[in-house]
Amino acid sequence: MDFGTLKPLLTSLALPPLAPLLLALLGLLLAFKRRRGGLALAALSLVLLWLLSCHGIAVWLARNALPQFAPTSAAQLETSQVQAIVVLGGGLLPEAPEYGQSQPRAATAARLRYGIALARQSGLPVAFTGGVGWAANGAQAASEAEVAARVAQQDYGVALRWLEAQSRDTSGNARLLTPLLQRDGVQRIALVTDAWHMPRAVAAFERAGLTVTPAPTGFILPVERDLLEWLPSANGLLASREVLREWLALAAGRFILL
Repeated sequence: MDFGTLKPLLTSLALPPLAPLLLALLGLLLAFKRRRGGLALAALSLVLLWLLSCHGIAVWLARNALPQFAPTSAAQLETSQVQAIVVLGGGLLPEAPEYGQSQPRAATAARLRYGIALARQSGLPVAFTGGVGWAANGAQAASEAEVAARVAQQDYGVALRWLEAQSRDTSGNARLLTPLLQRDGVQRIALVTDAWHMPRAVAAFERAGLTVTPAPTGFILPVERDLLEWLPSANGLLASREVLREWLALAAGRFILL
C-alpha cells in the first residue's frame, strides 16, 4: 500500500475536530479508574476544541505559527523577472449537479481567479498543477488541471499554457510540473496558493529547482465583529485545521530532512 493513501487518515487523526474528540473519549475511559484525572482530560479536550473553533484563534495561529508572505503585484513580478505564473490546485467537487460536470472547490476557484488576474496585469503565461488528491473518492474522474483548464477558458477566456494532471500532493505538484516549465526555459515563477499553504509550497518548488516569488491569496484574517470572532464556528474550526495541518507538515518536513 502506498503511504500516500494513508495520509488523509493520519491527518484526520492528528487534527481537530477528531484529535480533541478522541482525547476527550480517552479521558472518559480513564475516568472509570482515575475519576478526577480522566474528567479533567476530557474537559481540557473540549475546551481545546472550543478554542480551535474560534476564528480569532485561527487568525492568531496563522500569524504566529507559520512564516508570513506579503501580497504581491504585477510590478513586483516584473522586478523579480518572473517568467510564468503557477497555480496550485486545491480540490474539486467531483459532482456538481447544477453544472452537470465537475467544478473546482472554493480554494481552487479562488487561486485560479487570482492567477489569471495576475496574468492579465503582467502578460505572463499561466501553469496549473493538480491531479487527483489522495483523499478524493472514486467519483472524481477528471483531474484538477483538466477542470481548471475548462473553467479558465469558459469563464475567463484564458488558455492555460502548461497543465500537470498527475500529482496528488504538494511535493508532486513541484516534482512533476518543474520539468515541463524548464523544458520551455522557465526558471523563475510566481506561485499562487493560499497564504497558509505558501510556506510548504515554496519549499517544494525551490527543492525542485525553481526560483519562486510567492503570490499568496486566501489570507486568514478577521471577518466578523470582535465578539463573533471568539465564538465557535465551522469556519473557525476549518481555518484552525488548515493552519495546524501546515504547521505539522512543515515540522515533519524538517524532521525528515534532519
